[in-house]
Amino acid sequence: MSARNIIKYSLIIATCVALCSFGPIAKAAVVGDSVTFNVEPSFDAGARQRVDSVLIKTSPGLYLYVEKSWWNAQVPAKQQEISANLDAFAVEFNNRIYPILTSAFGSEWRPGVDSDNNITILFEAMKGGASGYFRSADEYIKLQLPSSNEREMLYISLDHIDDSQLKAFVAHEFVHLITFNQKERLWGVTEETWLNEGRADYASTILGYDDVYDGSNLQRRVQDFLEKPSDSLTEWQENKYDYASVNLFIHYLVDQYGVAILTDSLKSNLVGIASINQALLKNGAKEDFNQIFTNWTIATVVNDCSQNIHYCYLNKNLKNFRINPPLNFLPLSGDSSLSVTNVTKSWSGNWQKIIGGSGELKVNFSSSSGLNFQVPYLVFNKTGKYSVAFLTLDSNEKGTITVPDFGTTNIAVVLVPSLQSKLSGFDGLEPTYPYTFTASIGAGTSTNDDTIQKLLDQIALLKVQIAQLLAQRSGQPATTCALADNLAQGSTNKTAVRCLQSFLASQGASIYPEGLVTGVFGPLTRMAVIRFQERYSADVLVPAGLAKGTGFVGVLTRNKINQLMTQ
Repeated sequence: MSARNIIKYSLIIATCVALCSFGPIAKAAVVGDSVTFNVEPSFDAGARQRVDSVLIKTSPGLYLYVEKSWWNAQVPAKQQEISANLDAFAVEFNNRIYPILTSAFGSEWRPGVDSDNNITILFEAMKGGASGYFRSADEYIKLQLPSSNEREMLYISLDHIDDSQLKAFVAHEFVHLITFNQKERLWGVTEETWLNEGRADYASTILGYDDVYDGSNLQRRVQDFLEKPSDSLTEWQENKYDYASVNLFIHYLVDQYGVAILTDSLKSNLVGIASINQALLKNGAKEDFNQIFTNWTIATVVNDCSQNIHYCYLNKNLKNFRINPPLNFLPLSGDSSLSVTNVTKSWSGNWQKIIGGSGELKVNFSSSSGLNFQVPYLVFNKTGKYSVAFLTLDSNEKGTITVPDFGTTNIAVVLVPSLQSKLSGFDGLEPTYPYTFTASIGAGTSTNDDTIQKLLDQIALLKVQIAQLLAQRSGQPATTCALADNLAQGSTNKTAVRCLQSFLASQGASIYPEGLVTGVFGPLTRMAVIRFQERYSADVLVPAGLAKGTGFVGVLTRNKINQLMTQ
């Protein structure tokens, strides 16, 4: 910026500061007043920029506006019902939401840009899935931001105007209003979205709204997390999985270190991970964010306080919460190996469980050099007890685990790798990075074993060709192939995997939309197997006592596939 522009910019700022010191003149609001508000098109049901509204209720601390056309369309009895519900909500806001959250996090800007202590709430029609939002633009005068409504203001979906969860949605957005004052106005910094949303989502727990678990915000977040537990904590795409990951992590953080971590990080001039580390240090914690995230990934799979208090949740509604990691099967006898490659993002939880096999298990982990993977792993014995250890990676991000007596004394290993390289600047999509682990029992990867496997693949291919010739001579439909062995993600029998993939592709896009026949049993093939198992659940899942597909091609699944291939 040139010197001339700096002077010009300084004059503009001085003018704005002078105007801001006076602010808009507060005007008494009266029930029935009509106001046209600027709104966010990305949230609005009609992608509108402006909404006409009517003031239907005032109370100490609140102005409640409703979209005018919607309100006028309601019959008088419905208007009276909504008005009564909002009366109860206003009491809840003034007596509990406002005093409890400001005590925990500090105040919003008061009296604020409009020189009025009341907070405005607008109920408008929003897109499906949107519950509410906060616009920092409203905290500036129109001379600075023409789209400002020049008031401390929250926006709530009309779908929730008479919802029992209204108080939780408003509490969430009110924390954003507080955050603007505590971070942007007082320190001139903008909080990273993931942490901003994490604090706001924890408000319902602070207020006791999650104490009754059924129907609570916490229950909804747990259900969403179990659908996609590996969603990145710090990448924010405004979907339900983002909220689920950050909610469960914040619950763990507060369980272990207290709500002061949220408060002190909010009142810091730092943001994101740096602000949490500062708050942890201030409150005497021995662990930093990286260690806490690693412990959280362990707690998420075991949730057990008996071995280490850091490996569990303390919230009573989360005492039974834990995930079931994806299963990776090794054959129960003989030398065997599997290889799995996945991709991950910074601060994503990953869990991989290895079972099966008999002998000494070796697990090799590798990724790209220059990254910072942390790889705790859990070894479970036949009594269900487990031990936790940490894989040491070399400068090339490679390391090896050895587990003796696997399949007898020790029956399962769970790998919990997480990428912890990036510490700040989380804004939009984050890059993905690959990691690979191979598990083997016996010689596994020797040259002789490779030769033997190739010969077995050739024999299997010859059997298929012979079956096709015999079928052609007899005039019967040819059986493309048959599955003789169990298969799972990472299986190395390429001929058998190609047979499986060809069959799944023949079942249509609803089973295997990708239709890839590669010989590599990866996540796409596993999902196709799950869809197949659930289509034929009566033959495959019910006899095994299962409700959902596993992606493991065992005896029942093989029998059904072979049956269908011969029809």
